[in-house]
Amino acid sequence: MNFYIASSFKNIEQVREISNELKLKGYIHTYDWTQNEKASSLEELATIGVKEKEAVMNSDFLVILLPAGKGSHIELGIALGLRKRIYIYSLTNEIYEYDKTSTFYHIESVNKFVGSFDLFIQYLMEQENQVKRNLNKKDN
Repeated sequence: MNFYIASSFKNIEQVREISNELKLKGYIHTYDWTQNEKASSLEELATIGVKEKEAVMNSDFLVILLPAGKGSHIELGIALGLRKRIYIYSLTNEIYEYDKTSTFYHIESVNKFVGSFDLFIQYLMEQENQVKRNLNKKDN
């Protein structure tokens, strides 16, 4: 299965950690934006934008680590429109604070997790393992 991780440069180490954990389990990272330097021109932004859009489209699920930037929220919109599985992680309870949250975080198909990062990784793996089991049942 394919995945994409959306976040901000502030969370680059966490993005890499989740990516490595998923890849160890056989998942494919559709695009690793953490390998990029910060864009320095509109042309570079456009090139990265195309790659990120394609990465979301080619993923089976999207992970968003908060706090996230503008691009992450656009990627969330693409994933919602394509009915991808979505997981949003927040260390704090801000995701549930009315004046700090987004309407799109609370759509039924969005899986939200608040707590420690290690527990989130465990939760994500459990959820995706369940998806795999369900797909295997359908194939048999």
